Amino acid sequence: MPELPEVETVRRGLEKLILNKTIKEMEIRWPRIIESPEVPIFAAMLKGQQFQAFDRRGKFLIFKLTDYDLISHLRMEGKYEFFEKEGVPDKHTHVIFQFTDGSELHYRDVRKFGRMTLVEKDQSSTYKGIMQLGPEPLPELFLLTDFTRDLKKSKKAIKPMLLDQKLVTGLGNIYVDEALWEAKIHPEQSAATLNEAEINLLHRAIIDVLARAVEAGGTTIRT
Repeated sequence: MPELPEVETVRRGLEKLILNKTIKEMEIRWPRIIESPEVPIFAAMLKGQQFQAFDRRGKFLIFKLTDYDLISHLRMEGKYEFFEKEGVPDKHTHVIFQFTDGSELHYRDVRKFGRMTLVEKDQSSTYKGIMQLGPEPLPELFLLTDFTRDLKKSKKAIKPMLLDQKLVTGLGNIYVDEALWEAKIHPEQSAATLNEAEINLLHRAIIDVLARAVEAGGTTIRT
């Protein structure tokens, strides 16, 4: 599953490719990809909308449109592919954004687990999946004091606690393992039993591992 660094890499790529492009038509080939509103309404609302900015919250992509926020979660194998001219959809192409300049953006998803949701402008923070997320893994947001407090009151092992996105967001299996390895902490150790030195090491490792992964463009594993 794409984790924070992979999603951030997608965000940066789309920002370069489709910023300021305007949607002419939408083609929804697998309706279940669209979480809300209903597919005909979703397609109609997107017509004429311009991509004005690209944000990310945890593993969620947030496309800032003229009048709406489009929230996209790639889940296991979702990906976007840009075409300068009309692209050729394959059996895994489920959503097509057709732009006024003739270019297209295709959403492809082998497992069909990805989801898209359209919400009112600047209201992505109220989306249920985003509301449950912990802080981004940045020094100014992911505070050591809060991290320590939450670890000490947990009965979970440290790895599943880091995976649930409430303590800190963006970590998946790959980067949790990397951070725990860097901090020399066993993944099955109880979170509440970590001492001050271990918590400090882990806190720094999480920030460091994810920052380096973002700079590297993430980790891609072809299934």
